[in-house]
Amino acid sequence: MRFVLFVALALSVTGCTRWSMNHHMNLAYKAYDRGNCEQVMLELSKVDRASRARRYMQPEVSMLRGQCLERQKLFIDAAQTYQFIITQYPNSEYAFRARARLETLQSLGHYPTRSASAIRPSS
Repeated sequence: MRFVLFVALALSVTGCTRWSMNHHMNLAYKAYDRGNCEQVMLELSKVDRASRARRYMQPEVSMLRGQCLERQKLFIDAAQTYQFIITQYPNSEYAFRARARLETLQSLGHYPTRSASAIRPSS
């Protein structure tokens, strides 16, 4: 009987954490749609705290964080976030999307290519 109670308790805790992460991700996307990046960052930090044992959430969280940084015109920070995704999760859908965002930032002149940054004249 105790075993069944323990299993039920373990499953309910796991489900609550997953529900909490999904809830905060949904709130983050809604805030992003409204253009409220401060609320997005708050919701993403809640997801980060809840997902420490669920690393599969990190690429999606980082992608949305990078998009908000872009929206706030913090292009270098956004690019570094995208680089993190590419480095840590190279085979994920989010790495593909992060590469596309980096290319867009580079084509708009918001993020230098590696070769251009190496050619920078010294003062």
